[in-house]
Amino acid sequence: MIGNRHAAVTLAMALGLLTACGSGDGLPEVTRIDEPAPIRLRGEGPPGSNPETCHGKDETPAVIETVTHHVEVPAVLDADGNVVSPASVRTEVVQEIVEEREALWFESLCPDQMTPEFVASVQRALAARGLYDGAAEGVMNTGTRAAIRAFQKPQGLNSSVLSLAAARQLGLIEVERITR
Repeated sequence: MIGNRHAAVTLAMALGLLTACGSGDGLPEVTRIDEPAPIRLRGEGPPGSNPETCHGKDETPAVIETVTHHVEVPAVLDADGNVVSPASVRTEVVQEIVEEREALWFESLCPDQMTPEFVASVQRALAARGLYDGAAEGVMNTGTRAAIRAFQKPQGLNSSVLSLAAARQLGLIEVERITR
């Protein structure tokens, strides 16, 4: 009985602490941590790029494969030819890099263009294509980045950073006119 009373007191204290730290409605506040913003710097980019434009830099992850090998271990014999240790098979598991990590540079929007209103437009455009199912709240969150990657990957850019070309394809940035 004392154990149950102790557990009830502990639970009541914990709930009191959560309420004290909460938003006033009895529920604790939740801090949302989204992934860090990718590199988008004006004047930094791949060699030969226009210093007046912004570039995204992302890295593709290395592809690692786990390979299992079965290695035969021969029998060990003593000087008289008697078996000290019989033959056996040992299993070795090795990880091998199948595809190296790769740095990707591409022209992207500059930080001043990535306003909450613009990000909400990106979310709506991706939702219209069935790639994003969250709210168009204007926050570049994990779901938005996953949808951006899903949109760009078939076009050869496996990145969660929105490229300028993808923004144009989504109809969010004007398409440059070619003058002749």
